[in-house]
Amino acid sequence: MNKIRRAFADLSPGQIHYAECGDREAPAVLLLHQSPRSWLEYREVLPLMGARRRAIAMDTVGFGDSAAGDAPASIEQWARVACELLDALRLDQIDVVGHHTGGVIAVELAAAFPLRVRRLVLSSTPYTNAAFRKVRAERPPIDEVAPSEDGSHLAALWQRRQGFYPSGRPELLEAFVSDALKASGSPEDGHRAVAAYRMEDRIHLVKQPTLLIRATDDPFASPHAAELHEHLANARIVDIEGGMVPLPDQMPEAFARAVLDFLETPP
Repeated sequence: MNKIRRAFADLSPGQIHYAECGDREAPAVLLLHQSPRSWLEYREVLPLMGARRRAIAMDTVGFGDSAAGDAPASIEQWARVACELLDALRLDQIDVVGHHTGGVIAVELAAAFPLRVRRLVLSSTPYTNAAFRKVRAERPPIDEVAPSEDGSHLAALWQRRQGFYPSGRPELLEAFVSDALKASGSPEDGHRAVAAYRMEDRIHLVKQPTLLIRATDDPFASPHAAELHEHLANARIVDIEGGMVPLPDQMPEAFARAVLDFLETPP
């Protein structure tokens, strides 16, 4: 039951790829990745969660093996497509886990389709309000570099992220670069979509019990946990010490344990 299965669903943007693990009759949990990653961010998490859940990790529209479609990249569109996947898999209600960009998509999914989401886990998720957008507009692109004939842009992608990844784990940066190169548009599209999302207008609609996972060594996201907590009446924070930007594939056991403990806690 812990073998990873991969498949495609024909949805509005085209073929959307997902991977899953666990008993199809078990309670389902949907895992949403950061930008510009893919389901591979959860490759080590899926079997751990699949031991007790039907764990499903989808590739966001335009990332991984999912089609890009014709609609402009936006958090709202990506949440709608996630709900389309639930329809295709005949899942009436699920738990949703999102990391970084995936967490922002998870907020919109819970806000727009409240009856489809039982519980919510927001890992290293930013609170995207006017202040966030101002800072983001003044900052250079995170994961966008101009192609070069000598391939030096690949090293530039690596080096921009290196300080936010654990030392001695080059495989994590290799996975990031591979996914960034595979993105249908710019690797920066996910960050632009996050910056454009008006979470301050939507978060009051999120009523589900929510776990906020704070990776203590993630300087981008960890400060946002307290902000999110202020706006979510039914939320609590759990710290994962030493967690960095690639938390799910950096510390899969700690990540899966925190998620499962929350999902299996009685209301």
